[in-house]
Formats: sequence, C-alpha cells, structure tokens
Amino acid sequence: MHVLMINTSPHKEGWKWDIESEILWIGKGAMHGCTACGYCNDHEECVFTDDLVNTAAQKAKTANALIIGSPVHYASAAGAGTAFLDRLFYSASKQLALKPGAAVVSCRRGGASATFDQLNKYFTISQMPVVSSTYWNSVHGNTVEQVEQDLEGMQVMRNLGANLAWLLSCIDAAKDIVQKPVEEPRVATNFIR
Repeated sequence: MHVLMINTSPHKEGWKWDIESEILWIGKGAMHGCTACGYCNDHEECVFTDDLVNTAAQKAKTANALIIGSPVHYASAAGAGTAFLDRLFYSASKQLALKPGAAVVSCRRGGASATFDQLNKYFTISQMPVVSSTYWNSVHGNTVEQVEQDLEGMQVMRNLGANLAWLLSCIDAAKDIVQKPVEEPRVATNFIR
C-alpha cells in the first residue's frame, strides 16, 4: 500500500505501519489557479505544466490514500496550496474516487477548524472516504518543537495514522469480495432552472 502526502506549505519541513509513504512538497514558487479551461477533461492532465500538479495526479493514480497538509493563512489553507488542490482535484477526481483522504492542519492559534473544513471538501466532492481521528486533525505551533509540545494534537495525529492504516487494511481485505459502487452518469443542474 502507498500513501501520497501533499505538503501545501511554503515551508518544506514516521509512519510506523507497514505502509509506504511519500511526501510531495509543492514548493514556494508562484502557482497558477484553475482557469476552468476544460483541458484536463480531454487530456487527463492540467494545461499548466510548470509545477507539480500533473506529477501529483500521476502519483495519485497508484496511491491507495491521500493526505493533504496545510498551514493556516488568514483562517484558510495556504493560497498556493489551494490553487494547487483546485487544479489537482479538478483534473484527477476520477483517479482519487474511493481512496481514503485525510486533511492535516497546522496553525499558530486560530483558523484550524475552518481550514480543516475547507480541505475536507476536496475529498467529499471527489467521492473519497474521509479519515477521521479523535478530534479535528490539527496541531498548534510555529515550529516543529512547538508542535511537538501540543500533546493532544500529536495524539490526534497518531490516532489518524492508526485509523488510516486500519481503513486501508479493511479496503485491501474486502477488495475481492465487495464490489465497488457503480458511478451513475453525472447530472449537472443549474439552480436557476
């Protein structure tokens, strides 16, 4: 099993179960926002190729789960991270469907729950089971040392890891005996009609 973790923080910096993991850091350069051009509908990749969105989409095809990590900036996810995730999920939703997803948030003081809610919406619109813990998946602190002092937050992260490992094991055990849901053709309506 393989878990792809996407670090949307502009800053780069254990998994104890028998699960391979990889962290993809999006970097701190400029990030294109999604322009809803529709290119990815026909080509299964984003039209913009000067960042890691298409790389993340390719890695997501083989990953068994996805974890998204973000710092809190103005009570929401980091701006470049949001632009990255908008494009990733717009272009790779089909590859992500039915794979477990978890959001992890780090903040100095406030805005963690708003950011957590924001990130979880990417999973729910893409038919991904959302992995939970014993509290919202957030830690507090400006540095690694400060975060490590957030004992409750660290416990939440350990429980999140255990819950994700358990869910992946359940999915693996059931893959040959439980049929995946059949997706209906999408119906898009306009609220004005």
